[in-house]
Amino acid sequence: MAFRGLVLGGIFLFVYQTITPIAKAQSNAAPTTGAPAPNGTGGFVRDSRKHPHEPSRNNAFSMTINKYGIAATLQTLASQASATILAKGGNAVDAAIAANAAVGVIEPMMNGIGGDLFAIVWDPKEKRVYAINASGWSPKAETIEAMQAKGVAKMSGSSIYAVTVPGAVAGWEALHKKFGKLPLSVVLAPAIALAENGFPVTETDSANWNQYGMPYKDRPAFASVFLPNGTYPKVGQMFQNPDIANSLRLIGEKGADAFYRGPIADAIVKLSEENKGFMTKSDLAAYRPEWVEPVTTTYHGWRVYETPPNTQGIAALSMLNVMELYPLREWGHDSAKTLHIEMEAKALAYADMLHYVGDPRVEDIPTEKLTSKELAKERAKGITDTANCTVLPSDRKDQLDKLHSDTTYLATVDRDGMVVSLIQSNAGNFGSGLVPEHTGFVLQNRGSGFYMQPGQPNSLAGHKRPLHTIIPAMMQKDGVTIGFGIMSGFNQAQAHAQFVANVVDFDMNIQAAMDAARFNKGNSGCSVNIEDGYPKEVFEQLALQGHQINLVPRYSMVMGRGNVTMHDDALGVNFGASDPRADGQAVPEQPPY
Repeated sequence: MAFRGLVLGGIFLFVYQTITPIAKAQSNAAPTTGAPAPNGTGGFVRDSRKHPHEPSRNNAFSMTINKYGIAATLQTLASQASATILAKGGNAVDAAIAANAAVGVIEPMMNGIGGDLFAIVWDPKEKRVYAINASGWSPKAETIEAMQAKGVAKMSGSSIYAVTVPGAVAGWEALHKKFGKLPLSVVLAPAIALAENGFPVTETDSANWNQYGMPYKDRPAFASVFLPNGTYPKVGQMFQNPDIANSLRLIGEKGADAFYRGPIADAIVKLSEENKGFMTKSDLAAYRPEWVEPVTTTYHGWRVYETPPNTQGIAALSMLNVMELYPLREWGHDSAKTLHIEMEAKALAYADMLHYVGDPRVEDIPTEKLTSKELAKERAKGITDTANCTVLPSDRKDQLDKLHSDTTYLATVDRDGMVVSLIQSNAGNFGSGLVPEHTGFVLQNRGSGFYMQPGQPNSLAGHKRPLHTIIPAMMQKDGVTIGFGIMSGFNQAQAHAQFVANVVDFDMNIQAAMDAARFNKGNSGCSVNIEDGYPKEVFEQLALQGHQINLVPRYSMVMGRGNVTMHDDALGVNFGASDPRADGQAVPEQPPY
């Protein structure tokens, strides 16, 4: 049956198909048996005599639970590669680097050594949370004035001018030097093997390869690596990339020097010169990642951590500060009241984040104020029963629309309880589409997020890091540490806040919290994508309140894709979960035998 909700006065018209989603079917109070209905008609009824205590089911599949380590990534082969490193005696940081390298081989449109990285690490020995910002800067000579002198008034995401120094490899080395146990060459070996021997392409990756790779088919350097036989690889087709295997081998042998001061750097600079770009050897050689203090807030007793500016992490904390003021637990997850408050909190938090966030080395950013409980109380006074459609400054919309998804998020935990939350990205799908010769990877286009007008926190300048959408996260309470993240551009902060509420307010386990239907609200207006996983009355009520609903299928990639790992001190056990919206899995380390 379908129903049509029509509200006059500009409120959104939508059609909702009441096809029962998988998760809703599995969340019934109890399973049913094949007994006929009492009235003699066909059908099924619950037989409480046979299954009186069987629990309800709120997640698509079970958590992974292990006494030893767990790796959760968006690709099963990458999770397995990471779990192998854990079994060899590596710790969670070794496993995270191995996983990141492997996903970069398997999902080159989403991430790779041509992009940036952020990570949060829980060190159980020091009882301390660390965070690293491995996002790269623009070339020193690339300024708004220099761009104008070249006749460039608008930044193209597929041009050399959008390329910033890739920070991922420097991030690997910094993490490895501080925490790693195994040699870097050993950690990268599984990814090298996948690249050399090949791997069968998965469902989502084949679709993404087609959609985002084929537009670059006329670029010979790109096509020779990523479009074998002139087209994208189909589902199950083997794909090999010997060039990226060689690049990873060099990094394993010589460390970050191979990338920033060796043959890979030479290839990057050569490509920039051929395209009349600004990148120089000194831009690469001078780059260093930065250890930073995570930004944090509390949410009903849980301590939540995000990476600070130049990322959007403060928006997740600002959202939670507003959401904490309302009785979401009483209202429930499947409630129009809950969704309305979450969406209004999102609008307020993002308006502040987008107005203030840039590179803190260059701009003065009021981070403490933006994440304060006092500001949340003040901002919440503006929330009414009607959707606020005009929170975001309109003059920023065009630039923000450039910053889309094309990221990987992964989480690892080891037998000692170290938890790593890591995110890494090319910025756009296949980044800039520019491939340095014989390297096997694309360069990111993160610079396309810079504003081309002077005087704003995120305005283009030399050796400046742009506003970053990618954010890892962590939360802790009473000896429980959860590393989590959900990617997809500006979806990330709002998805983080929804995940935290699922765990804290609605008592979901980490798999159910990742599975649960969620929304993805745009950066302007009242338009919002909502998954087909809520009661129809919720959509009707939200439309009456002015939300312009775009109903998307259950487990839609529009909602991003995430992973989670968790360590419980009291149990001495680890848990893992992976998003059903992806091709991934939380894979356990093989216990000794």
